[in-house]
Amino acid sequence: MDISSKKLPIILIIVLLGVLMLQIVTNNADREFIDAETCEIWVEDSLTKKPRYLDEFDPKCLDFKNLNP
Repeated sequence: MDISSKKLPIILIIVLLGVLMLQIVTNNADREFIDAETCEIWVEDSLTKKPRYLDEFDPKCLDFKNLNP
């Protein structure tokens, strides 16, 4: 396939759309969030839409809070 081919842009667009669709489908709904006050890590439950705390703390957030009391 030559670079000047008329089929190449169409193939590239199809491949890029396929990659975009794959990213949308595999997007993790239970991504982690950080509570700004306590630095505790939590996830949003996909069924109840409520936060579920993991009893873990973000070390970067804790360091930042200790530097700026």
